[in-house]
Amino acid sequence: MSHLTTTGTTLSATGAEKLGFGVPGYAHPLLAPAEWAELTRPGTPLHWAVLNVADGGPGTRPDPHCLEAAGRLANAGIRVLGHLDLAHGTRPFGEIVSDAHHYLDWYRVGGFLLDHCPVERADLAGVRRVTATLEAVLDDGHVVLGHGAHPYPGYAEVADQLVTFSGAWADYRWSQVAEWTADYPPERFVHFVHGVPRMHLDEAMRIARWQGAGTIFFTDRVATRMGQKGAFDSLPGYWDEIVSRIGPGVSE
Repeated sequence: MSHLTTTGTTLSATGAEKLGFGVPGYAHPLLAPAEWAELTRPGTPLHWAVLNVADGGPGTRPDPHCLEAAGRLANAGIRVLGHLDLAHGTRPFGEIVSDAHHYLDWYRVGGFLLDHCPVERADLAGVRRVTATLEAVLDDGHVVLGHGAHPYPGYAEVADQLVTFSGAWADYRWSQVAEWTADYPPERFVHFVHGVPRMHLDEAMRIARWQGAGTIFFTDRVATRMGQKGAFDSLPGYWDEIVSRIGPGVSE
C-alpha cells in the first residue's frame, strides 16, 4: 500500500482536523433505535451521518420517525446528509434534484451523500451539474461523492469529500491509494470498510492514515446477499472501543 504525504492547502471539508466517523446510513430509526441514539453521545468523533429514508432516497412522503432522528442529531450539532442515488450516472437529473428538495423540505438536511457516483472522466460534467445545483439550494451544505473507488481526479473539485474506498476488509488491507490524492488533505477523503475484525482495528486505522483518509466507518459486520448496505445498518460490535481509540471529536 502507498503512503502519501499531503501537500495541499485546501481547508477542512468536515470542520474537524482529525480522524473521525462518517456514518453511511443506519437502518430505519424504528429498526435501529440504539444506533441512532448512540450518534448523539457527547464526544463521539462524528463528522456526519447519512439519512436514507427509503432505499436510496427520501421516500414519497415525510416520515415522522426519520424527522425525529434527524432533528435530534441536528440539535446535537451533527450534520445530517440526505442519501441520493446517482445510479452510476444513469439517473435523470430531474429525479435527483426532486429528491434533494424533499430531503431539504422534510428533514432539513445539511448536505448530501451522492451514492453510486460514477468515476469516469466522461461523467464528470453531469455530476458537476448536480453538485452545482445542490450548492445553489444548500445553505453552507456539505456534499460527499460516494464513488467507492478512486475516480478521475477532476471529481475532487466538484464536492467537499470523496468516498474513495467502500468495501470489504479483505480488499482494503491490500488496497493502494491513487497518487493524485496527495495534492489534497485527508479531510477530503472517506473510507467505508466492512468485515474488519477487532484484532485488526489498529491496522485498519493505520491504512486509513497512510492513505490520507480523514473520515472513516469501520465495522465488523459483513455484507449479506442484500449487498454491502446491510453491513452498515447497525453499530459495529466494537463501537465503544473504536470511539475511545480515535478520541473525542468536534461536532459540526
